[in-house]
Amino acid sequence: MNETNELQPTPEVEVAEAQVTSAPAEETPEEMTVSEETTSEETASEETASEETQTVENNTVYETKEQVVDRLKAIQEENTGGDKNELDLLKQVFYKLHRAAQMAARNAFIEQGGAPEDWRAEIDGAEENFKAIMASIRQRRAEIAEQVEKQKAENLAKKQAIIDRIKELATSPEEANAHFDEFKQLQAGWKELGAVPAEKATEIWKNYQLYVEQFYDLLKLNSEAREYDFKKNLSAKERLIELAEKLADEEDVIQAFNKLQGLHAEYKEIGPVAKELRDQVWERFKAASTVINKRHQEHFEAIKAREEENLQKKTALCEQVEDIKTEEISSFNEWEEKTKQVIALQAEWKTIGFASHKQNALIFDRFRAACDAFFTAKAEYYKGVKDEQNENLEAKRALVEKAEELQDSTEWRKTTDKLIELQKQWKTIGAVPRKYSDQLWKRFTAACDKFFEAKNAANADQRAEETANLEAKQGIIEQLKALAADAANATLDKVKELQAEWNEVGHVPFREKDRLYKEYRAVADELYKQFGASQARRRLEGFQKSVRQAVAKGESTLSRERERLLRIFETRKAEFQTYENNLNFLNATSKSGNSLVAEMNRKVEKLREELDLLSSKIKAIEAEMRAEVKEEKDKED
Repeated sequence: MNETNELQPTPEVEVAEAQVTSAPAEETPEEMTVSEETTSEETASEETASEETQTVENNTVYETKEQVVDRLKAIQEENTGGDKNELDLLKQVFYKLHRAAQMAARNAFIEQGGAPEDWRAEIDGAEENFKAIMASIRQRRAEIAEQVEKQKAENLAKKQAIIDRIKELATSPEEANAHFDEFKQLQAGWKELGAVPAEKATEIWKNYQLYVEQFYDLLKLNSEAREYDFKKNLSAKERLIELAEKLADEEDVIQAFNKLQGLHAEYKEIGPVAKELRDQVWERFKAASTVINKRHQEHFEAIKAREEENLQKKTALCEQVEDIKTEEISSFNEWEEKTKQVIALQAEWKTIGFASHKQNALIFDRFRAACDAFFTAKAEYYKGVKDEQNENLEAKRALVEKAEELQDSTEWRKTTDKLIELQKQWKTIGAVPRKYSDQLWKRFTAACDKFFEAKNAANADQRAEETANLEAKQGIIEQLKALAADAANATLDKVKELQAEWNEVGHVPFREKDRLYKEYRAVADELYKQFGASQARRRLEGFQKSVRQAVAKGESTLSRERERLLRIFETRKAEFQTYENNLNFLNATSKSGNSLVAEMNRKVEKLREELDLLSSKIKAIEAEMRAEVKEEKDKED
């Protein structure tokens, strides 16, 4: 704004040197708007209890709600209504501390096993006191504001009376010259009056300037007095310009801007300068003002940029908490790991400054909701695990009682099987509450150990006998191995003799039973295989000879013998398949070394040898039949 744009005099009246630049800072609507914007940028909403700060403008740090209430009481006692910025910040600090106390109480309630939805905040006496004092202060501020508005209305009436009088004095040059002293008194009275209602400020100021200029235009002062007045005004305006230029070095941008508003108000109250200097002086003042206004604008643009950056950082923290898939967490360790992660994010949140005025409360609500959802899910998981552990506790207690009932039994085999089954069941049952875990386990193992120690003591002699039997059977196996290595001198009678000796030896240690039997069975099978091959050859040769004799005597035919052998072969084959099926079933359901399985294996092996022999006999008959056909064909030829 400049002097020529701010006031538009009538075309027929020359603008007097007394015209000023613009309305006073406290009355100009444009300046009121700037002030309101500054306040909105510098302070947070009264409805937003921010978690970022608990320090007010005087750098006082409040650690408790009682300290905040004490400060409010002091403001109340001053009876001045207090400073709005300080009141806003005190409210923010109070509710930050208030919510922190509520959150701590809620978290403690949840940690003790309470459900989040069951928690209720207790009535806070400090909050009630805070609200009462704040209401009293606001009422006092309303009273002061009402008085100010009343005074503004009175000032408006007085200023309007001054304008009316100046208008009367500016009716003719003679009147203007005669009443110059009165005119000066009217100007002084105008300056002494305070602000008027904002909606009337611009209008009444323009009217005042208009009639002041008209009065100056009608004055016929001598040139010396006029020049003196111009010089005095020029000196005053240059002083203000210098002060405005020095504000560029002011570190506090907000304070510099507010001081500039005061300088503008004072500048407007100073009379005119020489016409040829008017634009020059104004441009210099405007240039100094532009520097301060630009710094002011850049200051809030920087704040806006920081707030946007803070919003992005806080949004990222919200997303990290929201991305935690609580439904996939299935162990205490995972929950503890995720809890540490959330607490770390909460700590990081506190290091980030404000977001924008519109977004700060929303982003905080989003973060708090995400954290609440996480801790609610954690509480539900812990509650479910607690119920499951209580069920496991009852199940394990039942196993302990059964084991303790069996610990003094002397039915060694039967009780051993029962305790082993109890131990298997124990492994299938999940965790129990930690305070009971060691106690139950010690009782359970103590009962099992007591029984097995008694069993071991009772079976000490039996183990010595089994060890001797183990050595005896190992010796028989070595003799059988020696026979297998010397096949030429080995006899079937010797093998059967060693086998009979084996059967007469008693039990061996259980853990050695399967290994020993497998080793024995392998060498016995090898010997029988050797004996079986030579015997099969002798049996086949004898069969071939008897078949030729029977055919020569006419007692049988080759085809009839072949059919008989085929029938036997099919019968043995069916038996062999039946045994193999049964053997597969027994191998899937029986323990290794089971005597029934071993017997089945021997029968299967015997049937396999018999099938091989029958197959060889059938092939021998078929060979004889082909030889007969060939012989008859040769005779015909």
